[in-house]
Amino acid sequence: MGTEKVEDTAENQHGSSTADKAAGSAADMAADTASQSPGTDELKKAYEELNDQFLRLAADFDNYKKRMAKEQNLRITTAIEQFTVEILEVMDNLERAEKTDDAHLREGLNQIRKLFMAILGRHGIQSIDCLNEPFDPAAHEAIAYVPAEAADGVVIDQVARGYRMNDRIIRCAKVAVSKGNNREA
Repeated sequence: MGTEKVEDTAENQHGSSTADKAAGSAADMAADTASQSPGTDELKKAYEELNDQFLRLAADFDNYKKRMAKEQNLRITTAIEQFTVEILEVMDNLERAEKTDDAHLREGLNQIRKLFMAILGRHGIQSIDCLNEPFDPAAHEAIAYVPAEAADGVVIDQVARGYRMNDRIIRCAKVAVSKGNNREA
């Protein structure tokens, strides 16, 4: 009988141990579920905060781009305005030249041209010299190709002056180019 009690006690212990484990396992699951709920809520809250930060940064960046575009347009407009004010001085002088007598007209127009070229020079705009130079398609626009005493491919006449601004051509010179002397003796 003593051995039966030991087995019975061992079964009870083993049985209660299994029951305790099952109860403990259920309690752990409930605790895990309860602990996941606050964890999930924390994750959702963190996600919402990060999403809100992202949206704010995106809006800030969009506003930055708009502000930079507006400032650039303002700088461009201001530069054009300043340039126009300088050019208006040339217009005033041209109007004065129209009202003068013919004797001083050529001298007055020459002074206006010099003033105008000085204003352009201050803004980095220079004329392109091309007479008696070899034809350069990057700087010249050929409007005529005529026989002449000059060598073939040399600019012999300038119809409209070309201009460059800081080494960049802003208007090609319109020129007549020599075909060379094609006369046979």
